[in-house]
Amino acid sequence: MSPAPAEAPPAGQPLIRLRGVTKTYGQGAIAFQALRGVDLDVQRGEFVAIMGPSGSGKSTVMNIMGCLDTPSSGEYLFDGIHVERLDRDARALLRRHQLGFVFQGFNLLARTSAQENVELPLLYRGTPAAERHTASRAALAQVGLNGWEDHTPGELSGGQQQRVAIARAIVTQPAVLLADEPTGNLDSARGAEIMALLSELNRQGITVLMVTHEPDMAAWAHRVVHFRDGQLERDEAQTPVQAARPSEEKA
Repeated sequence: MSPAPAEAPPAGQPLIRLRGVTKTYGQGAIAFQALRGVDLDVQRGEFVAIMGPSGSGKSTVMNIMGCLDTPSSGEYLFDGIHVERLDRDARALLRRHQLGFVFQGFNLLARTSAQENVELPLLYRGTPAAERHTASRAALAQVGLNGWEDHTPGELSGGQQQRVAIARAIVTQPAVLLADEPTGNLDSARGAEIMALLSELNRQGITVLMVTHEPDMAAWAHRVVHFRDGQLERDEAQTPVQAARPSEEKA
């Protein structure tokens, strides 16, 4: 099954649309319903923060939108594609070409340079070496790490490591960047720098979806959606924190 829609989606259609999405883990007496009929739209170019207490369903809905998991029922449309109808290979193809991921743990290869870490998604795509090198260096420059290409993660600060992880996520030029607690391992100053970077990437056109438990980090988003007990409890628009374009990391 192809991950591409047969025709262009209608104008104004959300980039992401969830309708009646449920997710149940286990069966019978031990079944746990993580999502209970979620409806959610995300427009192209939005920056949406997803919040909620532990067990609220926020990580589950992020995994479904990221094609890392599938709903038990309901519809998930990505740019007009019914993702819930795709087979495993087609979901992987959509994930590889449309989505980028940033996690709380930086998930970098310890003995590999920053540039080589960033090149990995392109390597999996079969991109020629010269093109990989050019794209990875451009992505590192985009996150303020020009000149740090040959450094390994052990030679970088936590903030710099997360910048490398973000460069790796955007090197494929995804439509959506999914960030799961991206500042969770950073102090407040480095966390603010990472949020300024995500905000700048969003201004450049990348749709950002971010799970966070920190209100200060959620303040950078255009919208905050709150989950509780597997349901979308509140959906609030807000004026995001503004920041200048992030400068190069110095430490």
